[in-house]
Amino acid sequence: MKNRIAVLFALSAITLAACSSHPLEAPSPPAYVSPVPDNWPQAQAKIVQKKADYLESHQVAYDWFGNFAFSEADGIPYLVLKLLPKLAPELWGSEENFLDAVGLFIDERQKTFPVARGIGFSGLSRAEAQGNIDYASFTCGACHIGRVRLENGQMDYLDGGVNASFNIVQFRVKAYQTLQKAYAGKTGDDRYAVLTQKLLDTLDATHQKNPNYFYNNYQSAGRNFDANYEAAQIALFKKTAGQTVKKYAQRVEAEYEGFGALIAKNYPGLESAMIAGFPGMADATGLSAINGYIGLRSTPILKWFAGIVLPPEPGITDFMSVWEQDKRLASWDESHKRLINGGGQWNGNIPMPIYRNLVAMLTLGLEQTDVRVAAFAEELLDGLPASPYPFAVDIALAKKGQDLFAEHCADCHQPKNGKVYDNLGTSMKRAYVVGAVLNYAARKGLYDNCSPDTTIRLYNKDIKPCAEFDGVSLAGKKDLLMSPNSEHHGYNARPLSGVWAQAPYLHNGTVPTVYHLLVPEERPASFVKSRLDYDQKLLGFSWNSQQTSGKEEGYVFQTNAVPALSNKGHDKDIVEGKKTYRLNWSGDKDGAFAIIEYLKTL
Repeated sequence: MKNRIAVLFALSAITLAACSSHPLEAPSPPAYVSPVPDNWPQAQAKIVQKKADYLESHQVAYDWFGNFAFSEADGIPYLVLKLLPKLAPELWGSEENFLDAVGLFIDERQKTFPVARGIGFSGLSRAEAQGNIDYASFTCGACHIGRVRLENGQMDYLDGGVNASFNIVQFRVKAYQTLQKAYAGKTGDDRYAVLTQKLLDTLDATHQKNPNYFYNNYQSAGRNFDANYEAAQIALFKKTAGQTVKKYAQRVEAEYEGFGALIAKNYPGLESAMIAGFPGMADATGLSAINGYIGLRSTPILKWFAGIVLPPEPGITDFMSVWEQDKRLASWDESHKRLINGGGQWNGNIPMPIYRNLVAMLTLGLEQTDVRVAAFAEELLDGLPASPYPFAVDIALAKKGQDLFAEHCADCHQPKNGKVYDNLGTSMKRAYVVGAVLNYAARKGLYDNCSPDTTIRLYNKDIKPCAEFDGVSLAGKKDLLMSPNSEHHGYNARPLSGVWAQAPYLHNGTVPTVYHLLVPEERPASFVKSRLDYDQKLLGFSWNSQQTSGKEEGYVFQTNAVPALSNKGHDKDIVEGKKTYRLNWSGDKDGAFAIIEYLKTL
């Protein structure tokens, strides 16, 4: 019967077309397929202005996202951070920015900021200027403010994008190596005493030479980090230097040991590469779990249990772009007992934005995590526009690609598609990292940091950022902070706004360009990651080791070194219902290039 109706409908359509003076138009693409603009430079300029206006109207939230530390009471003592290159100059970067050794850069838009973009210090957020010593930590911007080099050699900053140069593992390793050098062979508590004295001596010599060395006379929101502020901070630090330095050093040592345990468990055969770190990538689940491992491994009765805390599978993934979070927002089911239709991170197991932000912060294992950072990040990222493709676009070709995208890609990569795909042939290792223990620990940690009763002060008002979600109270809904593991054995197909800047591709960053994603038979076994130049033809950052720009940047990345780094997947056509979606365009490279051109406009 259904087939008969379909035939009659088709015949009717043909008859109508023949009788009409105007032929029937092709069906319109779904509303979530963005049309190609007729004039790309004009459209590009509008997006650039829209993003600039958005950032200006959300300036406070952006400052917290980019520059504010994750805790006012824990982290790296700020003065110690700035002294690390004095203790071991051979381990750190340039004199202008010692953190370029781990991929953090000086943002030309805030030249007077006293440290690289991606590091914040608590003096920016603390109510009383000299109420405590300043602690530093990474900020949201460390991973999520990226760069691309334009054709004129200038940098375009990608706010909410990916800092593909940031190597969080290498920072921890270099900190550990710096301390080992400073100990000068001493052991026990003697090593901490030696370290403290070296820091104090170096501190005095550095400050005497330059009374603005630590804060660069920076000014922010009415607070002056001038020579007087700097002198007061030094005096505060000296009062408890022994205790402060010892606590910091023990933390560095414990993190190094914990990371070693993670590598031994999940990365046999890849130990040296993991210790070197992969810029733009991290096993974030493992880094979070290390904090629990550190606490357990020092308790003899529970030491045997420590290995269970670490993830059961490798969880290394590329950093994600975080703009346009409204397109990934979950919604309630009719009963308000489940959250549905929301992707988020790679497999979407943390459905609510503020808790995704908190998880990223908890990765650092700090005490008294500042929930204000997570709340401001949620405000900023909800509608933050993606950065537009900064190069030229072939509009005619892009319009051809739009039709192919609508037919083969849009159904999966539409906003708020919460489906988890397990049929793409990608490595499932990352999808299985959150077991029952980690799920429970994450829910507890998130709730302890932000329960429905937690009150913070934003814009001079008391608010409860975790009291409700999408108009529904979260009281009694602690279990919803993490989705059930059974729903996340696979990966989300995220919306593709700004996809040009997300390269390399797949969750583990093993495919350098969109061309290689669409033409899997040409995927390279190794390529260069973390370059800032761009391959406009294939749509990805410059990846070929034969391509040289005169800039020494990037590192050779070997795919398939371990199963978790497999570059397989998204390489075979799939069938959903009665429809076949083409994923492998090896037999139609013209079609692949049309899709590539269309993706530039998103």
